[in-house]
Amino acid sequence: MGLPALEFSDSFLDSPDFRERLKCHEIELDRTNKFIKELIKDGNMLISALKNLSAAVQKFSQSLQDFQFECIGDAETDDEINIGKWLANDQEENYINIHGIPTFFFFFFKEGKKKFDKETEKYYTVLEKHLSLSSRKKESLLQEADTQINKERQIFYDASLEYVFKIQEVQERKTFEFVEPLLAFLQGLFTFYHEGYELAHEFEPYKQQLQFNLQNTRNNFESTRQEVENLMRRIRSAEQDFKAPGQWTMEGFLYVQEKRPLGCTWSRHYCTYEKGTKMFTMSNSEFKSGGKQVLNLKSCIRRRTDSIDKRFCFDIEVVERHGIITLQALSESNRRLWMEAMDGKEPKYTLFTVTFTRCVFEAKFHLTQVHLTLPAAKAPADMDLDPDTWDNKTITSGLKNYLRCLAEPLMTYRLHKDFIMAVKSDDQNYRVCAVHALVHKLPEKNKEMLDILIKHLHVVSTHSQKNLMTVSNLGVIFGPTLMRSQEETVAAMMNIKFQNIVVEILIENYDKVIKQAMIF
Repeated sequence: MGLPALEFSDSFLDSPDFRERLKCHEIELDRTNKFIKELIKDGNMLISALKNLSAAVQKFSQSLQDFQFECIGDAETDDEINIGKWLANDQEENYINIHGIPTFFFFFFKEGKKKFDKETEKYYTVLEKHLSLSSRKKESLLQEADTQINKERQIFYDASLEYVFKIQEVQERKTFEFVEPLLAFLQGLFTFYHEGYELAHEFEPYKQQLQFNLQNTRNNFESTRQEVENLMRRIRSAEQDFKAPGQWTMEGFLYVQEKRPLGCTWSRHYCTYEKGTKMFTMSNSEFKSGGKQVLNLKSCIRRRTDSIDKRFCFDIEVVERHGIITLQALSESNRRLWMEAMDGKEPKYTLFTVTFTRCVFEAKFHLTQVHLTLPAAKAPADMDLDPDTWDNKTITSGLKNYLRCLAEPLMTYRLHKDFIMAVKSDDQNYRVCAVHALVHKLPEKNKEMLDILIKHLHVVSTHSQKNLMTVSNLGVIFGPTLMRSQEETVAAMMNIKFQNIVVEILIENYDKVIKQAMIF
């Protein structure tokens, strides 16, 4: 199934599930690092011990066949599949018998992990001290403490975001940055042998195909990396206390008051709440699954400041327990989010008459239906596209910008996942047929505009020897332009390479996919 995607928004929640996914990536990178070190060791033995060449080559070849790259997501592109097949090719093939070892440095992520672990420990230590402050302290001291914890929280969030971004980058880059030096080494190794020329001649078609796969993989990485980096920047600039998209109405860490014979203690739990079922869960294990309590919420009331020597507290009642459970949020805004999710109420004051003024903010999200107005077959008389005034780059950039800025992409949100699933199939004929069927499900106006655009791109691709606009390059350019996921997540960004493949299929099979009503 591949490695799970790391979402930037999860860096703020810092949930046990996020830590588990982070651990999967760390284990995979450690495994890759160990493998490459072993491969370098075997390669050096191959170069220096020519007398034992046969045994060394056999061991080296077996190491390559035993290794398999893990991708992010649930499928691989054709280029990634071909690279993996080449590494694990049959031992009987002539060119695989003289594998070499690439001499390059594996990019380490250790420093990023050390910084992340250090900031994690520092932040939660400072947070626990902050939450232990008495509400009876001077207001100036409390404000100073709030400012300090916000600063530490921002440092922790930055370290977490950078670490997640670096892991995503390393996972995506390792395929081509590992195989490219290996490919170059093989080419040099063939020349060393007496029969090198003949072997190199036999290897040429494999090398050309692999170079093509590697270039496509690199292009996909560059386009995906830019989108992921932009997403990280948008999330970094967002408010710290916000509700990240997920399956729960609210989730995050809360401190739970536990009464003891000689007083009470506060322990950190990872909690989730689902508003529809009123199901509230508490997990007392910080970074592991287990020890989870599932409770049904009855009520939620904000804790009066003068009734407890802690800040940001609120009480809940559950069906499974008698009495109240006192919880402490991480900040005032965080408590407000929890109380809004649980339909929390203000406390009733019996000693004083207090007038409350409550401001209710409603975020209304409106779905906007986009109607595409298509140009006529010929430009109208008042449209001045004089080539002396407007060059091709300006016109094409305007076209791409127009398509990219549509409220809904040309190939629609509704069919986005279906297009992605279609091109993940191993059957090439099925891909074409499935994409054809989906294209003819598009709204008529969308399909007409797609027809005009793909027809033009098909013509452009036929002159690729002069303009360098191959079908693959056009896919990289127009994949994110014509298609995009409605959710802005890292997992969605990992599918950009499959968006590119959809556009490649449209261009390569224009007459069949768009012009024909049916494919038999």
